[in-house]
Amino acid sequence: MKIRISAVLLLAAALCAPAAQALKLDDLNVDKLKEVKGKLKTLKEPSEADEIEIGKGVAANLLGAAAPVNDPPLQAYVNRVGQWVAMHTERPDLPWRFAVLDTDGVNAFATPGGYVFITRGMLLRMRDEAELAGVLAHEASHVVEKHALKTMRKGKLAGLAGDTLSNYAERKGKEEFTKIVSAGTEIYARGLDKEDEYAADRAGVVIATRAGYDPYGLPSVLQTLASINPQDDTVALMFKTHPDSGKRLELVSNSMEGRLDKFIDNPRVKSRFSSVIKSHIASYKPVKTK
Repeated sequence: MKIRISAVLLLAAALCAPAAQALKLDDLNVDKLKEVKGKLKTLKEPSEADEIEIGKGVAANLLGAAAPVNDPPLQAYVNRVGQWVAMHTERPDLPWRFAVLDTDGVNAFATPGGYVFITRGMLLRMRDEAELAGVLAHEASHVVEKHALKTMRKGKLAGLAGDTLSNYAERKGKEEFTKIVSAGTEIYARGLDKEDEYAADRAGVVIATRAGYDPYGLPSVLQTLASINPQDDTVALMFKTHPDSGKRLELVSNSMEGRLDKFIDNPRVKSRFSSVIKSHIASYKPVKTK
Protein backbone atom coordinates (compact mmCIF):
# COMPACT_ATOMS: atom_id res chain seq x y z
CA MET A 1 0.00 0.00 0.00
CA LYS A 2 1.46 3.37 -0.95
CA ILE A 3 1.86 5.54 2.08
CA ARG A 4 2.40 8.87 0.38
CA ILE A 5 -0.75 10.80 -0.18
CA SER A 6 -1.28 12.37 -3.56
CA ALA A 7 -0.21 16.00 -3.87
CA VAL A 8 2.35 15.37 -1.08
CA LEU A 9 -0.20 14.15 1.08
CA LEU A 10 -2.51 15.68 6.18
CA LEU A 11 -21.66 31.68 28.25
CA ALA A 12 -21.30 28.63 29.22
CA ALA A 13 -20.31 30.61 32.33
CA ALA A 14 -22.94 31.24 34.97
CA LEU A 15 -23.15 34.94 35.83
CA CYS A 16 -24.25 35.77 39.32
CA ALA A 17 -25.75 39.26 39.58
CA PRO A 18 -28.23 41.06 41.81
CA ALA A 19 -31.84 40.73 40.73
CA ALA A 20 -31.95 44.42 39.83
CA GLN A 21 -29.23 43.84 37.25
CA ALA A 22 -30.79 40.69 35.77
CA LEU A 23 -30.89 40.49 31.99
CA LYS A 24 -34.22 41.54 30.52
CA LEU A 25 -35.77 40.27 27.30
CA ASP A 26 -35.75 43.76 25.81
CA ASP A 27 -31.97 43.88 26.25
CA LEU A 28 -31.71 41.36 23.45
CA ASN A 29 -31.90 42.09 19.75
CA VAL A 30 -34.49 39.40 19.03
CA ASP A 31 -34.63 40.12 15.31
CA LYS A 32 -30.86 39.71 15.06
CA LEU A 33 -31.03 36.41 16.95
CA LYS A 34 -33.72 35.15 14.56
CA GLU A 35 -31.55 36.16 11.62
CA VAL A 36 -28.54 34.24 12.97
CA LYS A 37 -30.69 31.20 13.82
CA GLY A 38 -32.13 31.14 10.31
CA LYS A 39 -28.68 31.42 8.80
CA LEU A 40 -27.37 28.53 10.87
CA LYS A 41 -30.23 26.35 9.67
CA THR A 42 -29.36 27.00 6.04
CA LEU A 43 -25.68 26.09 6.34
CA LYS A 44 -25.16 23.11 4.08
CA GLU A 45 -23.24 20.11 5.41
CA PRO A 46 -20.27 18.97 3.30
CA SER A 47 -20.79 15.62 1.60
CA GLU A 48 -18.49 12.71 2.37
CA ALA A 49 -16.66 13.42 -0.89
CA ASP A 50 -16.20 17.05 0.23
CA GLU A 51 -14.98 15.87 3.61
CA ILE A 52 -12.37 13.61 2.02
CA GLU A 53 -11.18 16.35 -0.35
CA ILE A 54 -10.89 18.89 2.47
CA GLY A 55 -9.00 16.41 4.64
CA LYS A 56 -6.64 15.65 1.77
CA GLY A 57 -5.87 19.34 1.36
CA VAL A 58 -5.28 19.88 5.08
CA ALA A 59 -3.09 16.76 5.21
CA ALA A 60 -0.98 18.07 2.33
CA ASN A 61 -0.43 21.32 4.25
CA LEU A 62 0.59 19.44 7.38
CA LEU A 63 2.94 17.20 5.42
CA GLY A 64 4.71 20.34 4.27
CA ALA A 65 5.92 20.77 7.85
CA ALA A 66 6.97 17.14 8.42
CA ALA A 67 7.54 14.51 5.75
CA PRO A 68 6.73 10.81 6.22
CA VAL A 69 9.54 8.64 7.59
CA ASN A 70 11.49 7.01 4.74
CA ASP A 71 10.94 3.46 5.95
CA PRO A 72 8.45 1.48 3.82
CA PRO A 73 8.29 -1.54 6.18
CA LEU A 74 7.49 0.71 9.14
CA GLN A 75 4.88 2.63 7.18
CA ALA A 76 3.30 -0.61 5.94
CA TYR A 77 3.15 -1.96 9.49
CA VAL A 78 1.47 1.15 10.92
CA ASN A 79 -0.96 1.11 7.98
CA ARG A 80 -1.89 -2.51 8.63
CA VAL A 81 -2.60 -1.78 12.28
CA GLY A 82 -4.47 1.40 11.36
CA GLN A 83 -6.58 -0.25 8.66
CA TRP A 84 -7.51 -3.05 11.05
CA VAL A 85 -8.54 -0.53 13.70
CA ALA A 86 -10.49 1.53 11.14
CA MET A 87 -12.46 -1.57 10.12
CA HIS A 88 -13.92 -1.58 13.63
CA THR A 89 -15.16 2.01 13.54
CA GLU A 90 -18.59 3.16 12.36
CA ARG A 91 -17.03 4.41 9.09
CA PRO A 92 -14.92 1.52 7.78
CA ASP A 93 -15.45 2.46 4.12
CA LEU A 94 -13.58 5.77 4.25
CA PRO A 95 -10.29 5.78 2.28
CA TRP A 96 -8.24 5.52 5.47
CA ARG A 97 -4.55 6.40 5.24
CA PHE A 98 -2.00 6.22 8.05
CA ALA A 99 1.53 7.61 8.12
CA VAL A 100 4.47 8.06 10.49
CA LEU A 101 5.98 11.54 10.24
CA ASP A 102 9.73 12.11 10.52
CA THR A 103 9.86 14.35 13.55
CA ASP A 104 10.97 13.90 17.15
CA GLY A 105 7.94 15.82 18.32
CA VAL A 106 5.46 13.69 20.26
CA ASN A 107 2.06 13.99 18.61
CA ALA A 108 -0.72 12.34 16.62
CA PHE A 109 -3.58 13.89 14.67
CA ALA A 110 -6.15 13.18 11.99
CA THR A 111 -7.71 15.26 9.23
CA PRO A 112 -11.24 14.82 7.87
CA GLY A 113 -11.90 11.90 5.57
CA GLY A 114 -9.54 9.39 7.16
CA TYR A 115 -5.98 10.76 7.06
CA VAL A 116 -4.25 9.80 10.30
CA PHE A 117 -0.71 10.74 11.32
CA ILE A 118 1.55 9.76 14.19
CA THR A 119 5.01 11.17 14.73
CA ARG A 120 8.16 9.10 15.01
CA GLY A 121 8.71 10.72 18.41
CA MET A 122 5.38 9.37 19.63
CA LEU A 123 5.93 5.92 18.14
CA LEU A 124 9.31 5.48 19.81
CA ARG A 125 7.80 6.17 23.22
CA MET A 126 5.37 3.27 22.83
CA ARG A 127 5.95 -0.22 24.17
CA ASP A 128 3.57 -2.44 22.22
CA GLU A 129 1.02 -2.68 19.43
CA ALA A 130 -1.92 -2.22 21.80
CA GLU A 131 -0.62 1.25 22.60
CA LEU A 132 -0.25 2.04 18.89
CA ALA A 133 -3.76 0.73 18.21
CA GLY A 134 -5.15 2.81 21.07
CA VAL A 135 -3.65 6.05 19.73
CA LEU A 136 -4.76 5.31 16.15
CA ALA A 137 -8.26 4.47 17.45
CA HIS A 138 -8.37 7.79 19.29
CA GLU A 139 -7.48 9.65 16.10
CA ALA A 140 -9.88 7.56 14.01
CA SER A 141 -12.70 8.52 16.35
CA HIS A 142 -12.02 12.20 15.60
CA VAL A 143 -12.59 11.37 11.93
CA VAL A 144 -15.70 9.29 12.60
CA GLU A 145 -17.28 12.06 14.66
CA LYS A 146 -16.12 14.81 12.25
CA HIS A 147 -14.62 16.77 15.13
CA ALA A 148 -12.44 18.99 12.93
CA LEU A 149 -15.32 19.92 10.65
CA LYS A 150 -17.54 20.61 13.66
CA THR A 151 -14.83 22.82 15.14
CA MET A 152 -14.72 24.78 11.90
CA ARG A 153 -18.48 25.17 12.00
CA LYS A 154 -18.52 26.17 15.66
CA GLY A 155 -16.01 28.84 14.78
CA LYS A 156 -18.42 30.40 12.30
CA LEU A 157 -19.52 33.33 14.46
CA ALA A 158 -15.84 34.01 15.26
CA GLY A 159 -15.20 34.27 11.54
CA LEU A 160 -13.34 30.98 11.12
CA ALA A 161 -14.94 28.97 8.32
CA GLY A 162 -18.61 28.14 8.78
CA ASP A 163 -19.95 30.20 5.89
CA THR A 164 -17.09 29.17 3.65
CA LEU A 165 -17.66 25.51 4.49
CA SER A 166 -21.29 25.82 3.47
CA ASN A 167 -20.42 27.76 0.32
CA TYR A 168 -17.90 25.12 -0.73
CA ALA A 169 -20.46 22.38 -0.14
CA GLU A 170 -22.74 24.17 -2.61
CA ARG A 171 -20.37 25.54 -5.24
CA LYS A 172 -17.04 23.64 -4.91
CA GLY A 173 -15.20 26.90 -5.60
CA LYS A 174 -11.41 27.04 -5.53
CA GLU A 175 -11.38 30.15 -3.35
CA GLU A 176 -13.67 28.55 -0.75
CA PHE A 177 -11.58 25.38 -0.78
CA THR A 178 -8.36 27.34 -0.16
CA LYS A 179 -9.96 29.17 2.78
CA ILE A 180 -11.29 25.96 4.27
CA VAL A 181 -7.94 24.20 4.03
CA SER A 182 -6.25 27.20 5.61
CA ALA A 183 -8.78 27.29 8.45
CA GLY A 184 -8.57 23.53 8.84
CA THR A 185 -4.79 23.67 9.10
CA GLU A 186 -5.05 26.37 11.75
CA ILE A 187 -7.12 24.05 13.91
CA TYR A 188 -4.11 21.75 14.30
CA ALA A 189 -2.07 24.62 15.74
CA ARG A 190 -4.88 25.55 18.15
CA GLY A 191 -6.25 22.13 19.01
CA LEU A 192 -9.77 20.70 19.13
CA ASP A 193 -12.21 21.30 21.96
CA LYS A 194 -11.26 19.55 25.20
CA GLU A 195 -14.57 17.72 25.23
CA ASP A 196 -13.83 16.32 21.77
CA GLU A 197 -10.49 15.01 23.02
CA TYR A 198 -12.12 13.39 26.04
CA ALA A 199 -14.79 11.85 23.80
CA ALA A 200 -12.11 10.51 21.45
CA ASP A 201 -10.35 8.89 24.41
CA ARG A 202 -13.53 7.12 25.47
CA ALA A 203 -14.35 6.01 21.93
CA GLY A 204 -10.73 5.07 21.24
CA VAL A 205 -10.55 2.45 23.96
CA VAL A 206 -13.81 0.91 22.70
CA ILE A 207 -12.62 0.80 19.08
CA ALA A 208 -9.26 -0.73 20.05
CA THR A 209 -11.06 -3.32 22.16
CA ARG A 210 -13.37 -4.19 19.26
CA ALA A 211 -10.23 -4.71 17.18
CA GLY A 212 -9.07 -7.31 19.70
CA TYR A 213 -6.48 -5.34 21.67
CA ASP A 214 -6.04 -4.84 25.39
CA PRO A 215 -8.30 -1.85 26.13
CA TYR A 216 -5.64 -0.29 28.33
CA GLY A 217 -3.30 0.49 25.44
CA LEU A 218 -4.40 4.12 25.15
CA PRO A 219 -4.40 4.73 28.92
CA SER A 220 -0.83 3.37 28.99
CA VAL A 221 0.21 5.99 26.44
CA LEU A 222 -1.52 8.73 28.42
CA GLN A 223 0.36 7.59 31.50
CA THR A 224 3.65 7.89 29.57
CA LEU A 225 2.72 11.35 28.31
CA ALA A 226 1.79 12.48 31.82
CA SER A 227 5.28 11.51 33.01
CA ILE A 228 7.11 13.68 30.45
CA ASN A 229 8.57 16.96 31.66
CA PRO A 230 6.32 19.75 30.30
CA GLN A 231 9.47 21.73 29.50
CA ASP A 232 10.58 19.05 27.02
CA ASP A 233 10.47 20.64 23.55
CA THR A 234 9.28 17.40 21.96
CA VAL A 235 5.90 17.64 23.69
CA ALA A 236 5.39 21.40 23.41
CA LEU A 237 2.88 21.24 20.55
CA MET A 238 0.97 18.27 21.98
CA PHE A 239 0.62 19.90 25.37
CA LYS A 240 -0.50 23.12 23.68
CA THR A 241 -3.17 21.45 21.55
CA HIS A 242 -4.39 18.72 23.93
CA PRO A 243 -5.82 18.71 27.46
CA ASP A 244 -3.59 17.70 30.37
CA SER A 245 -2.59 14.04 29.93
CA GLY A 246 -3.10 13.29 33.61
CA LYS A 247 -6.66 14.61 33.43
CA ARG A 248 -7.31 12.62 30.28
CA LEU A 249 -6.00 9.48 31.97
CA GLU A 250 -8.21 10.04 35.00
CA LEU A 251 -11.35 10.59 32.94
CA VAL A 252 -10.87 7.69 30.53
CA SER A 253 -9.93 5.34 33.36
CA ASN A 254 -13.09 6.30 35.25
CA SER A 255 -15.19 5.69 32.15
CA MET A 256 -13.65 2.24 31.70
CA GLU A 257 -13.87 1.08 35.29
CA GLY A 258 -15.67 -2.25 35.49
CA ARG A 259 -16.87 -2.06 31.89
CA LEU A 260 -13.98 -3.53 29.92
CA ASP A 261 -12.36 -5.74 32.54
CA LYS A 262 -13.40 -8.91 30.73
CA PHE A 263 -11.18 -7.85 27.81
CA ILE A 264 -8.09 -7.22 29.91
CA ASP A 265 -6.51 -10.44 28.66
CA ASN A 266 -6.67 -9.24 25.05
CA PRO A 267 -3.16 -9.22 23.56
CA ARG A 268 -0.70 -6.34 23.77
CA VAL A 269 1.33 -7.73 20.83
CA LYS A 270 4.68 -6.62 22.21
CA SER A 271 7.06 -8.90 20.29
CA ARG A 272 5.86 -7.92 16.80
CA PHE A 273 5.89 -4.23 17.70
CA SER A 274 9.38 -4.47 19.20
CA SER A 275 10.71 -6.29 16.15
CA VAL A 276 9.43 -3.60 13.78
CA ILE A 277 10.78 -0.77 15.94
CA LYS A 278 14.21 -2.39 16.31
CA SER A 279 14.47 -2.86 12.56
CA HIS A 280 13.45 0.75 12.02
CA ILE A 281 16.01 2.12 14.48
CA ALA A 282 18.77 0.03 12.91
CA SER A 283 18.08 1.34 9.40
CA TYR A 284 16.80 4.83 10.16
CA LYS A 285 18.01 7.72 8.04
CA PRO A 286 16.37 11.10 8.65
CA VAL A 287 14.49 12.63 5.77
CA LYS A 288 16.63 15.37 4.25
CA THR A 289 15.09 18.79 4.54
CA LYS A 290 15.54 21.45 1.89
